[in-house]
Formats: sequence, structure tokens, C-alpha cells
Amino acid sequence: MNPIASPAARTGSDFARLSTRITSLGLLDRRPVYYGIRITTVALLFAAGWAAFFLIGDSWWQLAVAGFLAVLFGQIALVSHDLAHRQVFRTRKPSEFAGRLAGNLGIGMSYGWWMDKHTRHHANPNHEELDPDVDPDILVWSTKQARESRGLPRFIGKWQAFLFFPLLTLEGWNLHVSGIRAVLRRKMKRRGLEATLLVAHFTWYFAAVFLVLSPVKAVVFVLVHQALWGIYLGSIFAPNHKGMPMLRGDERPDFLRRQVLTSRNVRGGRFVDNALGGLNYQIEHHLFPSMPSPNLRRAAPVVRAYCEEIGVPYHETGLLDSYRQALRHLHEAGAPLRVG
Repeated sequence: MNPIASPAARTGSDFARLSTRITSLGLLDRRPVYYGIRITTVALLFAAGWAAFFLIGDSWWQLAVAGFLAVLFGQIALVSHDLAHRQVFRTRKPSEFAGRLAGNLGIGMSYGWWMDKHTRHHANPNHEELDPDVDPDILVWSTKQARESRGLPRFIGKWQAFLFFPLLTLEGWNLHVSGIRAVLRRKMKRRGLEATLLVAHFTWYFAAVFLVLSPVKAVVFVLVHQALWGIYLGSIFAPNHKGMPMLRGDERPDFLRRQVLTSRNVRGGRFVDNALGGLNYQIEHHLFPSMPSPNLRRAAPVVRAYCEEIGVPYHETGLLDSYRQALRHLHEAGAPLRVG
């Protein structure tokens, strides 16, 4: 029986029972000490990276600093993600204040734009019409999108599985441009603050790079830094849903199945947990978005056992295999474009 379409999938009570178990274990409780240590560590490493940049000066060794800062930009994005989900602070105002400092000022990514997009993704993951993360703006995510595609997606879609990781080198620029475009539209909340912080970010970033480095080294530094940041971010988010079932039209199972069936967990131990910011426990994160990321590991066995109990498939795999599955899905989605 199809777990998405089955009548039992629409009772709406399964998640309530799971939530009771998770709450009773204290897994939704805040972790202020953990986040205090994590945010302080990331901030100190970020400062150390820029200190090394100024100490090294006009040298090609700065490309190593670019790689280090690419990882730190990714870690700051992960902190912003946790702030947006109120994993750090319970209330909206401190979450948004810290999120804008980290996102807009720290890495040049509009917190307000990203939060709106990400909220819509969480509500309808992998839904062709409702999830902005599977919009066919550059890549196509289903054979239906491939057949209906025009322009760039139609051109790229034929060989998108092979182009996926090279395209990720542009993801950092995509985040910058999307944020700038968002603040130019009047409907964004706190538009003036968002714009001011973005301008401040780009001012200090490009001033630092072009004042310390020669023009050629500065351009190469920026290109390497932004490319590696984009690859890192894409490597964090690609395993989560790509290659999992896609929904369309009126397909809307209950909350638990909507989140579990479209998500994939990635095994790998503490290193993977830290590198992916806990998002390798994507099933648990989608079920309980406000759960502090260090608690996701503890929640996983509970959720896995419960899914087995009620007959809902729970998908997890290794990191490399998750990329293989995602790329295979992209190749299959683009198949109609390779015909003829």
C-alpha cells in the first residue's frame, strides 16, 4: 500500500503520539550551554580566520584562508538556520536580531528572505508546486518539470547530474543576489535593517580583500572563497530531500508522513553531525524544527522505532550514498530532455 495515499495516513493522530514521547524525554528543551559554546567557538574561529588574513598579507597562501573562511561561512549559515527555527532562543525578537547579525552582516545572506523561503519548504517538502526548493529555475526535479521546462533549465537539465557540483560553486553568489533582490522589493519585513546590514557586509568584505591583496589575488580569493562556500552549503542540503518521493497537486499526507517520507537521514558519526550542523538528522528536524540540533541524534532512535511501529518507511544512508541517490534522481528527472 502506498503510505502517502493510504487512508490511515490521514488520521492526523500519529504525530501527536510521537510528540508526546519526544516531549517526555526532554528532547525539546533548550540547550543554552551548548549554543553558548558553539556560537562562541564559531565567532572566535571566524575572527581568527580574518586575523590570519590580515597577518599573512598579499600572498597566495591566502587561498588556504579562503578555504578556511568558506567553512566558517557555512557554519555561520547553520547557526542562522538554528536561530530561525528558534532552537537557540524561544521568542521571535532575539532570534531575528541574532539571525540578521549572523546572516546579513556576517555572511551577506538575507535572513528575512531565507527564512520566508525555508518556512515554505518545511510546510510542503518536495511538493512540486509548493516547495520553493524544487522550483525548476535552473534544475528540474521531476520528469514532469523536465517535459514542461523552457530556457536554462531545459538546456542544463539534460546533463544536470554531471553539472550539479560544478553549479554549486555559484550557490554563494545565488544567496547574495537573491537577498539583494528581496530587499529591493517593498514587501520584506524590516527591509531597511536588512538592506543596511547587507551593505555593511559587502563593504567590509570587499574593502578588506582589495585593501590587503593585489587586484589579481583579491579576485582569485573572492572566487575561491565563494565557490568553496557554495559547494559546502550545497553538500549540506543536497542529501536531505533530493531523490526522495516528490508530491504534486492534491497529494498531501498527514504531517508526520509528509515530513518522514520526503526526507533522508545521513549516518556518519560526530564528524558528519558537526559538518552538516545536525541536518543529517533531517527526518527528526522536519518533524520537530525547534528541537536543538544536538538533541536530534538522541531523537533519531525514538522516531525510527515509532515509524517501524506504525509502518512508515524511514530512510537513512551513508553520506556518499546520499549524494549518489540525489545525483541518480537528477539524471532520471532529466531523462525526457535527452530523448531525441
